[in-house]
Amino acid sequence: MTQTLTSDVLVIGGGLVGAALAYGMAAAGATVRILDGGDGDIRAARANFGLIWVQSKGHDMPAYARWTRQSADLWGEFAVELGAMTGVSLHHRQMGGLSYCLSDKQLDDKRAEIARLHNQRAPWSPDVTVLDRKELSGLLPGVKLGPAVRGASFCPQDGECNPLALLSSLQQALAAQGASIHRNAKAHSVAVVAGRFRVATEQGAFEAPRFVLAAGLGSKPLAESLGIAAPIRPQRGQILVTERLPDFLPFTGDTLRQTAEGTVMVGATHEDAGLDLSTTADASAELARHAVAVFPDLARVNLIRTWAGLRVLTPDGNPLYAESVDHPGAVMVTCHSGVTLAAAHARLLAPAILDGPLGRDFAPFSAARFA
Repeated sequence: MTQTLTSDVLVIGGGLVGAALAYGMAAAGATVRILDGGDGDIRAARANFGLIWVQSKGHDMPAYARWTRQSADLWGEFAVELGAMTGVSLHHRQMGGLSYCLSDKQLDDKRAEIARLHNQRAPWSPDVTVLDRKELSGLLPGVKLGPAVRGASFCPQDGECNPLALLSSLQQALAAQGASIHRNAKAHSVAVVAGRFRVATEQGAFEAPRFVLAAGLGSKPLAESLGIAAPIRPQRGQILVTERLPDFLPFTGDTLRQTAEGTVMVGATHEDAGLDLSTTADASAELARHAVAVFPDLARVNLIRTWAGLRVLTPDGNPLYAESVDHPGAVMVTCHSGVTLAAAHARLLAPAILDGPLGRDFAPFSAARFA
């Protein structure tokens, strides 16, 4: 009989969310095993735009606005720590972010959204301002704007990183901390035996008193078997990337950003396409039209590739941190902000899960809001 491997915590899913949580728990002294799937599994990290985005988060949930700002404020130390431990550059930059408006209505809608956030009158509210076309041109000297550009919103707390470098660094740091990552170990089922969670995989059984489900779109069956509501769905996002260009864009953006390597990323669509990861000519054309409408000189730039990924969305689009009532010690963590929230997940949520149950600070993110 194959021996059951034990640990303090089992984390199901080795993507950005699972790896950040595992890293935080290992840093707190817990023995951690991550059960990850295969290379063919759907992984949001592979198609992530790489934003650490603050300005538009939580306009309908103040707790999410606060949580996002907390994570952005932690990101600098988090990136330095990971870089020092692994030697991997995350290309983290907190240079501020722009959300471009191509009509007067879009600009007016931005003003209204920002007013709602500012009306919360909290110290963690983002420092977002609306720039008209002249002010935006002053912020981007030498950059030609398209005639449709009416202005943009700007937030100095916004930033970016390389999501693949982040995932690689987290996994290397986990190994350095003594955590175990079991690849091709898809969790088929979970049972509760004498207050411990036993997970069956093709590589054998694993057992721990704490169980963290962070498998993205694959979380639903295991969550429901533990009595955890999992109202999640996929949303396809397609992205374009150009050839490398000389530096011209000093700020990140929600639809256009120039990476540290010089390429320009253009994104992203929001499509209800199920689990279909196909790219489409229509979406690529629409993304290209938007990019050229903002920066006309991009019309002369070569596109290198396009790809699609799947976001994990809850009904309101906000994170879900759901604990099992019937089986204390089991929690599902899911969100579509795996990069933005990585620092908060590692530094704040991970130790809270170890201490368990989650306190009042995390109550707004529970499944109770969907009841």
